Amino acid sequence: MSHPLEERLAAYIAGKMPDARGVTVSGLERISGGASRETYRFRLRWDGGERPLILRRDPPASLIDTERRVEFEAYRAFYGSAVPVPEMLWLEEDPGPLDHPFFVAEELTGFQASPQMLLSGAYDAVLPRIADRKWTVLGEIARADPAALGLTQVMPAPALDACWRRELDHWEALIDRDADQPLPITRAAIRWLRANPPPPAQKLSVVHGDYRTGNFLFDEAGGIHGVLDWEMAHLGDPLEDLGWSLQPVWSFGREGLAGGLVPPEQAVAIWERASGLKADPAALKWWTLFNCVKGQGIWIGSAKAFTSGGNKAPIMVYPAWWLINAQDRAMLKVMGRL
Repeated sequence: MSHPLEERLAAYIAGKMPDARGVTVSGLERISGGASRETYRFRLRWDGGERPLILRRDPPASLIDTERRVEFEAYRAFYGSAVPVPEMLWLEEDPGPLDHPFFVAEELTGFQASPQMLLSGAYDAVLPRIADRKWTVLGEIARADPAALGLTQVMPAPALDACWRRELDHWEALIDRDADQPLPITRAAIRWLRANPPPPAQKLSVVHGDYRTGNFLFDEAGGIHGVLDWEMAHLGDPLEDLGWSLQPVWSFGREGLAGGLVPPEQAVAIWERASGLKADPAALKWWTLFNCVKGQGIWIGSAKAFTSGGNKAPIMVYPAWWLINAQDRAMLKVMGRL
């Protein structure tokens, strides 16, 4: 039985490919995960060709309120660069064609993203290579010039000494809005962050916003072929992305290993080599703790979206159930209180 969106999507794409005949969409299926966009894969066919593609559509209620144009332009800016990303095809901000704004992109096939699979033991021989590639690519993102990429036109550019405050203000406001329980550890972390601000950013960088094990496509040889999930991309301090990658909840139970892969100091050294930047330990501690607060903001927002009835997808309640307590422990660890 075909998906009800297939005919509407085919009609939309036919309008974007006026020279193509016999445009059809088949095999449209939802991919699990992706709590801030609905993600589907499908096969596009036309007379003389076919292509596996991805549809990313705004859901009725999101784990993170994000701007789909920003995500689309971030992918497009890095396409063909040292940062591997899929090709973006069409962005549609009018909800008319598919009821919600969406974009269509190339599907990169034949690779894996699952952190559970990566850390299952089957890939142990290539984990050092994956770690090297992971933080090298993150260094390339940090090294890139946002203005040369055209991203200063779609993302606000904060002053170098204002990056930290903008992010902390944003996530604290979301926690204030969504929290339905006292959060003493999170509030203590926020007080510490405000009392001990980091130095100004050493440069203005593109910040991916969710760069972690699980958001890149890897192969059996330890290569990385696609960096995904740019929906929180913005301009800011490059140490923000590095701190998120070192966030303790992303060790996936492999205590003391950044991203479940290598000791944090090794990840930092790879990043410094690739980015040409320095990770001052005190500044990096600030950004790692900030990312614990940001994580808590996401998990609390996820729980709120689920309990308020806006989005009943299981992906919305799982982070709240699994991660709110783990995130508290991560904050205590970063603050040296565990």
